[in-house]
Amino acid sequence: MCCGPRAADIGLFFLRLAVAAIFISKGWDKLTNIDGVIAMFEGLKFPVAAFWAYLVAIVEFVGGIGVLLGVYTKVFGTLLAFNMLVALLVVHTKMPWNSALLPISLFGGAMALMGVGGGKFRLFNNKSECCCPGSRMAAKEPPKM
Repeated sequence: MCCGPRAADIGLFFLRLAVAAIFISKGWDKLTNIDGVIAMFEGLKFPVAAFWAYLVAIVEFVGGIGVLLGVYTKVFGTLLAFNMLVALLVVHTKMPWNSALLPISLFGGAMALMGVGGGKFRLFNNKSECCCPGSRMAAKEPPKM
């Protein structure tokens, strides 16, 4: 059994794979059936339903690809978490509780990625995801052992 940063990076990699697979699939479904998605948003009384339908479809598909590659993981995690929060509040509160299990899981996964990023196993691994003032990565300090 391994432990430490490597295990955390492996865990984040598999979290990214799982979250990305679902968002890419759902986003692609929405993009290829955009008329149905627009009709759903119209039924929910969203103003400018077509705009929101395209936005959600693109965020899910492109965000899923970004999460899969580990590129801008915190940004895409934030967008996807917000997407799931709106879905939970607008759609799933009116349905049986078990219909919310997938969006709750995706919300949790996206929040985790928003908080910690994509881990070590990602495209452009030499690029920092965190450049907040005062952060270790912004100052380019070596990690403390």
